[in-house]
Amino acid sequence: MRRGGEVELAQDAALKRTATTANAKSPELAAVNFELERYEFGEPAVHHFELQRRDFFKAMGGGVAILVAAGRPLAAAVVAQESGGRRRRGDEDLPENIGAWLHVGEDGGITVFTGKVEIGQNIRTSLAQAVAEELRVSVASIRMNMGDTAHVPFDMGTFGSRSTPTMGLQLRRAAATAKDVLIDLAAKKWTVVRDGLVADDGRVRDPRSGRAATYAELAAGQQFAETIPEEDPLIAPAKWTVAGKSIAKVEGRDFVTGAHRYASDMVLPGMLYAKIVRPSAFGASLVSVDAKEAKAMDGVTCVVDGDFIGVAAPSEYLAGQAAKKIHAEWKSSPQPSSDGIFEYLKTHRGKGQDYDEPRPHIAGSLEAGLAAAEVKLRQNYTAAYIAHSPLEPRAAAAEWKDGALTVWTGTQRPFAVRDALAEAFHLSADRVRVLVPDMGSGYGGKHTPESAIEAARLAKAAGKPVKLVWSREEEFTWAYFRPAALIEISSGVSRDGRITAWEFHNYNSGTSGIETPYDISNQRIEFHGSDSPLRQGSYRGLAATANHFARETHMDELARAVTMDALEFRRRNLKDARLLAVLEAAAKAFGWSERKKEDGRGFGIAGGTEKGGYVAACADVRVDRASGEVKVERLLSAFECGAIVNPEHLSNQVEGAMVMGLGGALFEAIAFADGRITNPHFAQYRVPRFSDMPKTESVLVDRKDLPSAGAGETPIVGVAPAIGNAIFDATGVRLRAMPLVPDGLHVGKS
Repeated sequence: MRRGGEVELAQDAALKRTATTANAKSPELAAVNFELERYEFGEPAVHHFELQRRDFFKAMGGGVAILVAAGRPLAAAVVAQESGGRRRRGDEDLPENIGAWLHVGEDGGITVFTGKVEIGQNIRTSLAQAVAEELRVSVASIRMNMGDTAHVPFDMGTFGSRSTPTMGLQLRRAAATAKDVLIDLAAKKWTVVRDGLVADDGRVRDPRSGRAATYAELAAGQQFAETIPEEDPLIAPAKWTVAGKSIAKVEGRDFVTGAHRYASDMVLPGMLYAKIVRPSAFGASLVSVDAKEAKAMDGVTCVVDGDFIGVAAPSEYLAGQAAKKIHAEWKSSPQPSSDGIFEYLKTHRGKGQDYDEPRPHIAGSLEAGLAAAEVKLRQNYTAAYIAHSPLEPRAAAAEWKDGALTVWTGTQRPFAVRDALAEAFHLSADRVRVLVPDMGSGYGGKHTPESAIEAARLAKAAGKPVKLVWSREEEFTWAYFRPAALIEISSGVSRDGRITAWEFHNYNSGTSGIETPYDISNQRIEFHGSDSPLRQGSYRGLAATANHFARETHMDELARAVTMDALEFRRRNLKDARLLAVLEAAAKAFGWSERKKEDGRGFGIAGGTEKGGYVAACADVRVDRASGEVKVERLLSAFECGAIVNPEHLSNQVEGAMVMGLGGALFEAIAFADGRITNPHFAQYRVPRFSDMPKTESVLVDRKDLPSAGAGETPIVGVAPAIGNAIFDATGVRLRAMPLVPDGLHVGKS
């Protein structure tokens, strides 16, 4: 939704244009391969303001610093981008392409710098483990400096399950280099050859002479920096002693006791509290505004700037009262509603889209495959828009000093927020600092800078620090949503269970997880962009959730059509050994072959792969035919993401995804009409409750022979199809729309 004015905020529009396209205009960004459905990356400015223009390694002291050198070839461009590589734009104090990752201080303290942020996924712990493993120190000796744009290397953001496979690897290499430097320092100090020296427990020792020196002793008085070599041997996962273990969450006690301070808890001296006057509908334009009453209130700062209307006051209550006294008139036009949305998405194709639609994936001949089929099936599947519903809504505290701006906010992309602030207020990037306290979840929903910009605008007008915390209704209304999807599948299969043809069309939601992992010779898979009436963007798993729901439901339908067990049908069409392994692991732990049929009870299975991870889910469901109540009794997921860094935290990720997937599978859906969300509170928008919770189990498949992949997203994709397949097994009713049972199950419909 574009709004009038002069100054546009930076929203990384180029990223979306080059998301997954074959003809991307920037080779650098094309290699990054952003998922197309990260629509929020290409949004225009949230607000337009008419304002007048107005040593990274500071205070670290001596020690050993590890840098990444310019031009060093990396495994992929995405690694370079996430790891201090060449910036797309913006001013930097440091020479371009240089980023500091790790510092061993004269006191022995080890500080690690990363632009990744902690959202509850526990990367503060797992990244510390990775460094501790390579540097041979305890996790307790490591301090993680995360998400502070004044102190950490540039980073695109914390999304896409990239923290473990890219940042984890980068920090391991930095730590291994630091260890080598310390060994060299010890060899020089003792005038011995480095071969035979051993680094462990925070010291370097010489077994031949019995001498030892702590890292602190070796770092004392040094002013020495080293670049990470192109090739550096890392400790193999099979030999890990710190990584690969379940250790407690770093600073976990602070979260349990309430000592941790989120952005929404920030209190600054003289701070004011903000409220924003929102438009009457999406895309509404401001016709007139009368703010005289609010401006007359004691201690209240009121700003009307373009279409931005906000107040700041000494208390949250007073700010709310002031906002109510502002009379704004908005002009809006008729807009689609959630009723009939899927037909709308199919018929309103990509108007004004800011990306090049990817070419279809085609293999073999669909015509030949359908001609060879003994059974043919054509079905449509849908997925509703849903909200992220983070525990902590958007929040920011902003402070101006000497023409420089500091913002504390909960965001997954601190550097993108920094750049947006710099553009909004006509500052150079070095005049803006963004800090991200560990935040109360994001799920892909905190990529954009709204609350930071709003708080900063009011702080500039008030001349005092200002904090803004979005209400739950604002979060439900003005954030972006997981895209809705219409998916059409046509297929053919032989009586022996071999799929001969596969045609798959996704409208609107995206391309993540769109390609089938099954061995099908004849296929056409295509994405079609739509003109979404709602703001949409990243969500945990992206479009892979909808694509897996449709594909794995259809797989179950095909298995039924040829009278074959659902697991056996998948086996027959799989060559991917990793996907087959998690399906077998899930089936074994679940007792798939021993399941017993009972009236009103059903079992379902589903599997898939995304972002380097492999998942299989099994569900046990009971349905009360009289009341329509559906109860998921048991939900099990087997997951494999290469070598496991922290088993307990990985289990938490998998089971957390299962809980989140349960809501989207059963009842979560955004309702809207005429540019307004009609269920913008938890009272109307249902997320899983304790009473909804099944017995959840995670089975971790540890592949120490494979690199570690991320785990934040993939475990969610198998939940909905496993539950839907179980409901069919229990009732014979096939449900092809997510959510499956928002109002209970109507057994008379199929």
